[in-house]
Amino acid sequence: MDEADIYRTIDELALRLPKFNDGRIDYTGSNTAPVVVVFVKHKNRLLLLKRSYEVSNYKGMWSTVAGYIDEKKPIKEKALSEVHEELGVDESLISSVKIGKPYLFTDRKRKKKWLRCTVLLTLRQKPDIRLDQEHTAYIWVTPKEVRSIETTPGLYEDMLKVVK
Repeated sequence: MDEADIYRTIDELALRLPKFNDGRIDYTGSNTAPVVVVFVKHKNRLLLLKRSYEVSNYKGMWSTVAGYIDEKKPIKEKALSEVHEELGVDESLISSVKIGKPYLFTDRKRKKKWLRCTVLLTLRQKPDIRLDQEHTAYIWVTPKEVRSIETTPGLYEDMLKVVK
């Protein structure tokens, strides 16, 4: 599976799903959704975010920056946009971008298939984090520590796709 497969899936879903007023696809009632999962790294630490109780999925769990791919936009561009929106981190602070191979993750408990596009953004310096309404707290952890934290389903596997 590659980025072209993601866009084909988006096209197929767009034919049968409702749209928001701005034209983005509304995945609310869908059992399949493409998402970008963005890991933010500074030195040997990854940023984890505690999801607020105002979001629709995985309330109160630790995760990363993430968002629906609800319009045809390059994965890198979507990742940078989500990081800016959710954390206030400007692209000028990013020294490198690594995009993992997209894959399908099934959350059996929620009966939802997530077409996941993982991304690793490495920062030049530690930023001032400005959380939006999607998160209530953040922590910096080592990749090893991610396994011992209660995260959203599949987050550790997502991490392994882009963090060595």
